[in-house]
Amino acid sequence: MKARVTVTLKNGVLDPQGKAIEGALHSLGVEGIASVRQGKIFEIEVEGSDAEAAKAALVAASEKLLANTVVENYRVELL
Repeated sequence: MKARVTVTLKNGVLDPQGKAIEGALHSLGVEGIASVRQGKIFEIEVEGSDAEAAKAALVAASEKLLANTVVENYRVELL
């Protein structure tokens, strides 16, 4: 079973990398960009066919390692 965990910064948390990307886009002449927030995506293959168990394992992995829940949100999707 395939899954995706998307991790993004919480609203209100400063994102210097996003600001740097935003500035680079402006300097490259890309117009219409108001702001950029960066994040990370994990594509994960889970063994077995129990969707509930897979989602629980991915939530545990996100809480323990993939996301810093103090400053980041995460979303688990089974694909």
